[in-house]
Amino acid sequence: MPAAPAPSPPRPAPRRRTEPVAPGAEHRDHLNELRLRGRLAAGSIERPLPSGDVIATFRLIVERPAVRRGGAVGARVDTLDCVVHLAAARRRVARWGAGDVIEVHGSLRRRFFRVGGSTASRYEVEATNLTRVARAGVTERGTMAG
Repeated sequence: MPAAPAPSPPRPAPRRRTEPVAPGAEHRDHLNELRLRGRLAAGSIERPLPSGDVIATFRLIVERPAVRRGGAVGARVDTLDCVVHLAAARRRVARWGAGDVIEVHGSLRRRFFRVGGSTASRYEVEATNLTRVARAGVTERGTMAG
């Protein structure tokens, strides 16, 4: 009896044509939302932009979990540059000071700028909603930490 022919390898699935996307729906599968909680490194600084808009900038210090990488302990905090465009949020963060614990909701943005004739960039958090969680030096029970 002759041997049965070897099974052919599976055929790749046919390529599907890209279906048209409704206007405004192009980015439904993308998400750029941040929620951070940490302490203010210092008070915020307001500054005008060349466009005439005013922004407030501040640094947020967020502790990392204690994780050993290859037997060594890495950085224990991340320090993140944050920017606020909305006037109400700028006024709110201006009342807070170094060490206050805050929660920031926003998005990650890459900003380009000129330095000495060349272009540079950096990432920053564009904060859209800010909440103070605790004042500096105040414990959860409302007494001063000592």
